[in-house]
Amino acid sequence: MIDIGLSKMALIGAVALIVIGPEKLPRVARTVGTLLGKAQRYVADVKAEVNRSMELDELRKMKDSVENAARDVEQTIHTSASDFQKDMEHSLGDASASGSTYGVDQGLSTVVPAYKHPAKNWRLKRGAMPQWYKARAGVRTRVQSGAARVARFRPQKFH
Repeated sequence: MIDIGLSKMALIGAVALIVIGPEKLPRVARTVGTLLGKAQRYVADVKAEVNRSMELDELRKMKDSVENAARDVEQTIHTSASDFQKDMEHSLGDASASGSTYGVDQGLSTVVPAYKHPAKNWRLKRGAMPQWYKARAGVRTRVQSGAARVARFRPQKFH
């Protein structure tokens, strides 16, 4: 970096005052300031772009390593599953050859019923609600006929 001290700045200011003149010096100083500001923003943008590209490269490397680890885990699971299946077939083959009561046909042919979604029972759901909540929410707890409801909310006649 350029080492500019206070004495060098004063010397540059004095030379600029003599060369440019006192009338144009403020306008030139403003122009130089804006140009320096633009240059600093440009340098900051370039630095940010370089940092972004470096972080993107790091993320790509990390993604590749995670994908490789996932492939390794998947391969390990597949090999252990195939080993387990071979062992199971081998043990079932030994059991059927020895005359066991649970052979291949009996042990693996159990029928599993298909999943049936439980029917919603709204009465049970309503019954599980506490009374204080029903009272606050305005849920009717007693059955009332239409005529009784009309009679209940009919305005009273004054005699």
